[in-house]
Amino acid sequence: MSRSPLWTAFDIAAAADGEVFGDFSANGVAFDSREVGPGDLFVAMKGETTDGHRFADKAFAAGAAGAIVSQPVAGPHILVADTAAALDALGKASRARTQAAIIGVTGSVGKTGTKEALFACFDRATPGQAHRSLKSYNNHVGVPLSLARMPADTRYGVFEMGMSAAGELAALTRLVRPQVAIVTAIAPAHSAFFAGEEAIADAKGEIFQGLEPGGTAIIPFDSPHRDRLIAAARGHADRIWTFGRGEGADIRAREALRGPRGTLIAATLPDAELTFTLAPPGDHWVSNAMAVIAAVHAVGGDLAAAGLALADMAGLAGRGRRVLAPVEGGEALVIDESYNANPASMAATIALLGEEKADRRIVVLGDMRELGGKSPLYHAGLAQPLQRAGVDFALLVGPEMAALANELEGRMDFAHVPDAAAALERLESVIQAGDAVLIKGSNAIGLARLVEHLGSGAVAAGKMPCST
Repeated sequence: MSRSPLWTAFDIAAAADGEVFGDFSANGVAFDSREVGPGDLFVAMKGETTDGHRFADKAFAAGAAGAIVSQPVAGPHILVADTAAALDALGKASRARTQAAIIGVTGSVGKTGTKEALFACFDRATPGQAHRSLKSYNNHVGVPLSLARMPADTRYGVFEMGMSAAGELAALTRLVRPQVAIVTAIAPAHSAFFAGEEAIADAKGEIFQGLEPGGTAIIPFDSPHRDRLIAAARGHADRIWTFGRGEGADIRAREALRGPRGTLIAATLPDAELTFTLAPPGDHWVSNAMAVIAAVHAVGGDLAAAGLALADMAGLAGRGRRVLAPVEGGEALVIDESYNANPASMAATIALLGEEKADRRIVVLGDMRELGGKSPLYHAGLAQPLQRAGVDFALLVGPEMAALANELEGRMDFAHVPDAAAALERLESVIQAGDAVLIKGSNAIGLARLVEHLGSGAVAAGKMPCST
């Protein structure tokens, strides 16, 4: 049985106060002409440096059924005064028409992984009737786009929301209007824009302002900002649940035993017990899993199906994916954490590397961006996690890694290079069969190209270099 169209031209016009020029039906929505597929609605957005109207012909050539535009184009379209406002309106209309249980996710770390895990849980229980934000579409454009892409008959919707300034999450959560709102963790990400972690916690706590009546706030019990987040949720949430490892958490991992096939978790819930295996490794994933189980339980979801989904989860590209890279004489394990980085996530993934059985442990660490005046301190602070993890060689990438290079001088083998291109050249001369290599940095550093290169097998074996 096929679904009804996602949007008709007249539905779009009614939602966005536009005028129809050519009837059409759309089954997808995109604002990047490179992502347009057959039957999609193309939204021609105007940015600071480009104008989507210039790419309307390309979108139609790729199969777009129609477009939202603020000036006439050669193809079926809805003419509006402002295409950004029209996309917002389409997102609001999508949210208004759905009967789905909606979950909103934010946090300094773990929000994309938690969002994907929630989707896997709901999709396992109700195949084809769960929806989530794709990629990391979590800002003022990505959130309404993700809402607009949600089919009307969706049963569960999961939306990631991010921010880099106070007030941004408040606006996004009022678009999403979740029944359940999760804060995964608080860490010094984007700290260049905030006075301290307390201010970050306050900004993340804005997610509770959009909760629907009867909604549930889900808060990290083990966070030093727990009480601050609870205070932010009061007055917006009908129910506040905490999750974590500590005694007293509402949803608690009572036991977490690492084994060859994952982590066996015995979880205690307010009115249930659950034992399941978690495939992704690491203590941070145990915490993420408790947030996931809390949200599934809060909306009356299938906990058994959720446990099965978490046992089958694979790592995400840029966020924990594991690649066996062919090198001379065998293979090396590459842990792909190339999408993002902050002090908390760096420490967590370095600790995870320390648990790997490997001939050598190697890290490729790129700059952590947007850390403000404390950036040198945060970078230098990675020295202890590296040493505790028994890292054999550290390849540091970018100017902000100079602080860590200074800290490691005389303490372990390392090299410091200016950019991803230099890192790739150096890594090719280092990597050997039997190595475990963690690659992590802020996305702007471009370390994903190292993962792509290693995965292609285009690697030469070499010898361990001396410190520089």
